[in-house]
Amino acid sequence: MSTNGNAIQNRYDIVYLFDVTDGNPNGDPDAGNLPRVDPETGQGLVTDVCLKRKIRNYVGLKEQEKPPFEIYVKEKAVLNLQHKRAYEAVGEKPEKRKMPKDKQKALEITAWMCHNFFDIRAFGAVMSTEVNCGQVRGPIQFGFARSVDAVVSAEHALTRCAVTTEAEAKEQQGDNRTMGRKFTIPYGLYRVHAYVSPHLAEETGFDDKDLAMFKEALNMMFEHDRSAARCNMVPRRCIAFRHQNKLGNTRSDELFDCVSVKLRPECQRQELPPRCFNDYEVSLDKGNVPSTVEVEEWV
Repeated sequence: MSTNGNAIQNRYDIVYLFDVTDGNPNGDPDAGNLPRVDPETGQGLVTDVCLKRKIRNYVGLKEQEKPPFEIYVKEKAVLNLQHKRAYEAVGEKPEKRKMPKDKQKALEITAWMCHNFFDIRAFGAVMSTEVNCGQVRGPIQFGFARSVDAVVSAEHALTRCAVTTEAEAKEQQGDNRTMGRKFTIPYGLYRVHAYVSPHLAEETGFDDKDLAMFKEALNMMFEHDRSAARCNMVPRRCIAFRHQNKLGNTRSDELFDCVSVKLRPECQRQELPPRCFNDYEVSLDKGNVPSTVEVEEWV
């Protein structure tokens, strides 16, 4: 299913660096909201879902949820109601879990969803629910972000000078205090790899305007995601390798190996833990980047 003849024509492989200071970039709800870590190395982790959530939120805020930049997966969304809009747009009535028998109509329904929703065009979606709109694979895929060095989770005791119920107030004889816990890491520089496939872009209609919005979101998404735990998150570097064609001119891992992130020698000598981005050196070995691949700095 091709929805847009103007879909991007080049493959991209991306190295994205961001950091957090005295915060929790992605708490684990199964572990009391502790920062996610690799239990064997102690390196911090941030899920792909977390990063895509921030991109979705930024795009929805920037474009005010207007087509073609509506957001499909968002807070309090009822997905089947969005699917029904697609059926109404093509003049069809949904049957439970079934696409229309008319293949052209079925394609039109999926294409309508792709056209209206940025995150479907970018990340894909499984829409084969009770109101079936099919499914598509998105051209943009993220791995997990991993901190360059190990991180140490710090636990902080908090006191609230209020209680929730009158019964609690009576039990404390008017002291009215509630204790809580908060977890942060002092500092972590995270690296994540992302991929943009022009072949899948043809399937969803992801075009140059969408790519420009994606670049903008990578640069600005933390600005509108502030919370007590995420006040100090900053994008630090985004290196994009642009191939000359759809298939690509070399393997992504060979390009990623050209980007190194290391502690500065003075930090290593003093055996000090990193506490800011300037404690690191980020280098790009352009000599090992093929001439058929262009390097772009997005952040």
